[in-house]
Formats: sequence, structure tokens, C-alpha cells
Amino acid sequence: MPAGNSRMSTFIANPQQIAETGRWHVIDADGQVLGRIATVASRLLQGKHKGTYTPFLDTGDHVVVVNAKKVKLTGRKEDQKVYRQHSGYEGGLREERVRVVRARRPERLVEEAVRGMLPKTKLGEAMYRKLKVYAGPDHPHAAQKPTKLEVA
Repeated sequence: MPAGNSRMSTFIANPQQIAETGRWHVIDADGQVLGRIATVASRLLQGKHKGTYTPFLDTGDHVVVVNAKKVKLTGRKEDQKVYRQHSGYEGGLREERVRVVRARRPERLVEEAVRGMLPKTKLGEAMYRKLKVYAGPDHPHAAQKPTKLEVA
């Protein structure tokens, strides 16, 4: 331990710094790879892009994803990837291929990808609620003045 009062301490965001985290971002998924969009969105939702990031607090921003129906999948995932749901009852397993999910509810592709990258806790659920996904190019969040974000 060095002499003097030069001890390093862990940063913990205070309520005022958390209140300042209400920024909104828009990601256009048109022609973008699903996994790339999901990683960018999950980092924004968790607040890992900020200096005030604290693992056990919700310091993240709101994320709006538009054009979810035009998201791109690599390889043969369109035919091979399967989304599963189970009711909890015997024989209650339902499976759908990506092609069917994209036709019926294209927002689910992005929602499921991002949800899988968030913590599996109450905090992760709070972060997930700040994600808004729309199949088309329009969204009702213009009043929040979201900043457009380019995914590399």
C-alpha cells in the first residue's frame, strides 16, 4: 500500500448522475447484421459506454431500433435458427424458424437478440424495458430528440 492518502476507490454513480442518463438513441437496422445491432444496443441499455457505469445500477440510455424487418442474418440462419417457447405444460414446446418469425412479428428478432445479452435479473428487465423496436422506419419518439447512431 503506498504511503499517504492516495488510495484508489471504486466509482459508484450517485442519484444525480443516474438522473442525467435519460438520452435516447436511434439505430437503423436496414441491411445491418442482427448480432452487431444487438451488441451496440445492449451496451447502450446497460450504460457501458459511459464513465458513470456502475454494474449494479441502471445507468443506461433508451434505444429505439427501426427497420427491424430489414435486419440481415449471416449464414443459413434464416432457415436453421429456431425460436423456442415453452408453456410449462407437458408437450407445450412451440418452435418457429426465423423465416416465420420475420413474416409474423419481425421486431421479435431484435428483441430476443438484445434480451439475451442483458443481465438475467430484475435490473436486466428494467434495462430491457428501455428498448423500443419497430418493424418500419417510423417511430413515435421524436419528442425525446433521439440521436441517430451508426453501427459499424
